[in-house]
Amino acid sequence: FKAPSTDHPALYRDLLRTNRVHWIAEEPPAELVREKMMECHFRFRHQMALVPCVLTLNQDGSVWVTLVKPARAITPGQFAVFYKGDECLGSGKILRIGPSVYTMQQGKSREESPKKEETDKIEPVT
Repeated sequence: FKAPSTDHPALYRDLLRTNRVHWIAEEPPAELVREKMMECHFRFRHQMALVPCVLTLNQDGSVWVTLVKPARAITPGQFAVFYKGDECLGSGKILRIGPSVYTMQQGKSREESPKKEETDKIEPVT
């Protein structure tokens, strides 16, 4: 798939899964173990700005990463690096990415509102 522009919604994702994360200080962070989820920041390219996200810990030590706002050009094989403040928590290789913003928008426009015929069949409760 080649997107028509560098800003096309098909290039943006807000969900990804890593392999088992290599944690630096705590294996994994206590908050993540206790709550099963944790807010932090992440990046997947060296110079990019940090993106707020929520990590969800899986049984196998991998994490689902849900981004607060979609990021451009996330690619399996890249490394997701996690931060809390200035501290680097650890990293994991990106294995899977969720549907693109473009795909999500296509789905939403298809399931918008029930068709008129369907609403006519609903009888008022008396």
